[in-house]
Amino acid sequence: MKPFDFQRAERLEHAAQLCADEATKPIAGGTNLIDLMKLQVETPQTLVDIQRLPLGRIDDTDDGGLRIGALATNTATAVHDRVRSDYPLLARAILAGASQQLRNKATTGGNLCQRTRCYYFTNIDQPCNKREPGSGCGALKGIARLHAVLGTSSECIATYPGDMAVAMTALGATVEIADAKGRTRSVSVRDFHCLPGDTPWRDNVLEEGELITAVILPPPIEGRQLYRKVRERSSYAFAMVSVAAIVAIENGRFTRADLAFGGLAHKPWHDPRVSELLLGKEPSAQLFDAAADVLLDTAESYGENEFKIPLARRTLAAVLAEATGVEL
Repeated sequence: MKPFDFQRAERLEHAAQLCADEATKPIAGGTNLIDLMKLQVETPQTLVDIQRLPLGRIDDTDDGGLRIGALATNTATAVHDRVRSDYPLLARAILAGASQQLRNKATTGGNLCQRTRCYYFTNIDQPCNKREPGSGCGALKGIARLHAVLGTSSECIATYPGDMAVAMTALGATVEIADAKGRTRSVSVRDFHCLPGDTPWRDNVLEEGELITAVILPPPIEGRQLYRKVRERSSYAFAMVSVAAIVAIENGRFTRADLAFGGLAHKPWHDPRVSELLLGKEPSAQLFDAAADVLLDTAESYGENEFKIPLARRTLAAVLAEATGVEL
């Protein structure tokens, strides 16, 4: 780890001003950043401690939704009474990620901003366009077992590793962002993360000097909420494929089918065409297969990760079958 300066921010505007310098990083729980600093993937000249900012509350919103502060820990969010009762999908997704010790430290904002676990990104001796633009992508012809099959580019095929954001994507949550001048803006979680394109180093839409202040969940909606994570071991492992689903059936037909997918792309994947196909139709194995056809119509594998395409198909079908009672 390289030497760095350390400052503590007492106010949000002060923290944002300090973080406007590209050589400065905010730190809260540090569960991702510190690891990357040890590997010299991240080498900030200054760390700004934001843990004293008043951003840890979880409060009801006026319209019946829920506002989760950026510094609310993953544990606090997962065990919150309203999250457990009205947004069980989110609680299940959080509890499927990392370990209890990490969840006790990891924050809402930090979780959204976590970086990929690509082998080439975390090894500074390997080529990685995300870490060193123009150096190439070692995963394209290398070890790609964990890597993306949707939304990739010739610059990067890494996946977003989190669980929480996948659930928030299905729920239609919104990210609240503030800058050094006290201005705020809101971005849908579905638009917060970026696909690699020709700028793979850009993980999300945050600009220099912007900080996440909260995530806003909409009022609770009808439907059964499910989160299924397929991984190589039962705990402390990243998703090969995950599916977050909110499904409602009325008179034997889909009236809601909000779906998001993890482990398949550089961001939590949301394809509105899948929901459009399901709505108004009677659940069946054939319909689930057709939904998978839509989801995976542009999927591209890179050797070792070819198994993800049929795995995603089976996982989607299993989640929809569980939600609707259809036998596969």
